Amino acid sequence: MFRVLIMRNVVSYHRKKKREMKGTGEVQWCFSQVKGTVEEDVTEADIISTVEFNNDGELLATGDKGGRVVIFQRDQATKNSGPRRGEYNVYSTFQSHEPEFDYLKSLEIEEKINKIKWLSRQNNAHFLLSTNDKTVKLWKVSERDKRWEGYNLKEEDGTLRDPTGLSGLRVPEVKPMELMVEASPRRIFANAHTYHINSISVNSDGETYISADDLRVNLWHLAVTDQSFNIVDIKPANMEELTEVITAAEFHPKECNTFVYSSSKGTIRLCDMRAQALCDQHSKLFEEPEDPSNRSFFSEIISSISDVRFSHSGRYLISRDYLSVKVWDIHMDSVPVETFQVHEYLRSKLCSLYENDCIFDKFECVWNGTDSAIMTGSYNNFFRMFDRNTKRDITLEASRENAKPKQVLKPRRVCAGGKRKKDEISVDSLDFNKKILHTAWHPSENIIAVAATNNLYIFTDKQ
Repeated sequence: MFRVLIMRNVVSYHRKKKREMKGTGEVQWCFSQVKGTVEEDVTEADIISTVEFNNDGELLATGDKGGRVVIFQRDQATKNSGPRRGEYNVYSTFQSHEPEFDYLKSLEIEEKINKIKWLSRQNNAHFLLSTNDKTVKLWKVSERDKRWEGYNLKEEDGTLRDPTGLSGLRVPEVKPMELMVEASPRRIFANAHTYHINSISVNSDGETYISADDLRVNLWHLAVTDQSFNIVDIKPANMEELTEVITAAEFHPKECNTFVYSSSKGTIRLCDMRAQALCDQHSKLFEEPEDPSNRSFFSEIISSISDVRFSHSGRYLISRDYLSVKVWDIHMDSVPVETFQVHEYLRSKLCSLYENDCIFDKFECVWNGTDSAIMTGSYNNFFRMFDRNTKRDITLEASRENAKPKQVLKPRRVCAGGKRKKDEISVDSLDFNKKILHTAWHPSENIIAVAATNNLYIFTDKQ
């Protein structure tokens, strides 16, 4: 069951407690909520640039091009009662990054949030990393519902008292107060990247993380801000010889010494930090041989990998290029074990997509909690879901026009040519300004978050 609410309101979904997740082929997806502004009021700063659930799915964070981070928390009122409705309320909003200017290079640094990654929870507070093009920040998000009253040397408003006027000694008391959520920067990791940061990934050891830009990957310790270790450097001595750039990087979910990074040439390199300090020599290279029959002027562009993700088990990888999602077994680097076509009908439109720069769009891809399904975005506010077990796929649309209470999402189909059926949409009618680049899947339930321009849509299993 889904409801449409405004930015400050809640995200609603229903589930059966302790129910195992089902494949996408067995799930009826329903509309829950759209959060954002109406299209007429949209500004560049409102466009959502990243979406991320935390490790238990209780919190959902979004970042936008204005440098803001908005965190939503699962409704606590139904936490101990079943079945839990699982509504999400706005928990905290803060300005993570501000626009800066590099005077040495005469370059403006945007405040846009490129990535958000949650750290495993160690105490009552939550910690997350957020990054723009140059600077990574570690934020602490904590609650305060009590305050001290009855100080001896200062008034309640903080002004100091005259010590000579004190007639007795008071013992301060703890008084309840309205819940306040505070976000404070604990660390700022700066001045380590010459090029734009495209990825951050927290290690399974909980102490280190990597940040990747176009040519380098750096390893950081969360407690050290003034030093990082360069573990990958593909910058050639002569920049005119540059043939590829790093597009994404991620740590293995269980092995703290293993990470992968993808490139614009369509390759994925798996590296082991135990082998050597500088991981220029990869342990494995995942690359699919190109089909000569599909060779074209655009082959190199559309083969560029925009996102790579380890499965929760650590056994598989998914990579997203412009037209497809590939599943790789890390034990077999010769060919992908599965390939899912996202929008193959656009192959005939590559020329026009090149002219309007859409061919350079970077789509993300995500696993569900059991690694049995994959989700990624497309154009016209469509997003695609693939069931690995049944090999079934579905195309759904995130749209305000379809945002009605209790509405089950109807599968959408695109007609690539020939006679168009009643429920199909022509490929020529697709709106390439409406695109789903950023998505997130709850780590243990069938709840998904989809960012479409300035709106965040939440969908859930009907049951």
